[in-house]
Amino acid sequence: MALPNASLSLRVLARLLSYPDAELRAHVPDLRQALHDEGAVLPKRIAELESLMTVLERGNVIENEAEYVQIFDRGRATSLHLFEHVHGDSRDRGPAMIDLAQTYEKAGLFLAPGEMPDYLPVVLEFVSTQPPKQARAFLGEMAHIFSVIFSALQQRQSPYASVLGALLELSGERAQAVRTVPDEELDIAWEEPVAFDGCSSKGQTKPGQAQPIHFVKTEKALAGGKYAVQQGVSP
Repeated sequence: MALPNASLSLRVLARLLSYPDAELRAHVPDLRQALHDEGAVLPKRIAELESLMTVLERGNVIENEAEYVQIFDRGRATSLHLFEHVHGDSRDRGPAMIDLAQTYEKAGLFLAPGEMPDYLPVVLEFVSTQPPKQARAFLGEMAHIFSVIFSALQQRQSPYASVLGALLELSGERAQAVRTVPDEELDIAWEEPVAFDGCSSKGQTKPGQAQPIHFVKTEKALAGGKYAVQQGVSP
């Protein structure tokens, strides 16, 4: 059976994970229509996404913006920067960023100044340019990270969990909760490590401890040639 094309849906999900500014609110009707027209997301999940879009479209603007910052900018478990979950603050993060940016460039996608390649909305924009088989494979490589963010959002009872649930299902995985590590208070998370006490436990590991896994993109998923991609959705 051929895999469904989820290009538009992935762009919709990328946009829903972006900061809820006036531009996003204005485009909610188009995002809603694109999801329904493409039909790649499960109906039950679309119903949950509808609830999120209603909140973004009609809810209190200041509260929505404050909630977004509280969830995604002030929590490690809910960070939308994927390498935060894989490499933490370790020195491996820099080379991984370079590798991912080069992957985008090979596919014809060039980041705007200030954009981080591991930021999930950016990643989804790239995946949306890939053929269905390669897109699913790429999402599958990140499914374990999606599960962590999904679970953390569920624990917060955040409607944004529906976006991660949709991504898990588009990757061919089941959206289910996994155990997460509680977020540290910011004052603790930003503490300097004790001098001469090995590497910081916030990212790098101490001698004798297991090293963090590397998030590496394979060349196989680059099949399909070069693509151009624009921000947003054009149903």
